[in-house]
Amino acid sequence: MEEEASVGEIARTILNYLRKNPEAQDTLEGIVQWWLPDAQHQRRTGSIKEALDHLSAVGLISEHKGKDGQVSYRVMREGRETQTGS
Repeated sequence: MEEEASVGEIARTILNYLRKNPEAQDTLEGIVQWWLPDAQHQRRTGSIKEALDHLSAVGLISEHKGKDGQVSYRVMREGRETQTGS
């Protein structure tokens, strides 16, 4: 039997996804389905929500509530604008 991923491991997986897809933004349901499609994660929605809450609390991702009341998550931008170069 496979060991389930810890909240910390889930958080790292989410951050890795966001490093590869910096423009990504989705709801908890979308994250479960598209960012973490592995079957072991699909059963762990509560742990994924806990990982998202932790990442938000430490300022690595941000939460945005839409007009429809759904909360979506995306990577926290450094400063107001991202600049390249020196």
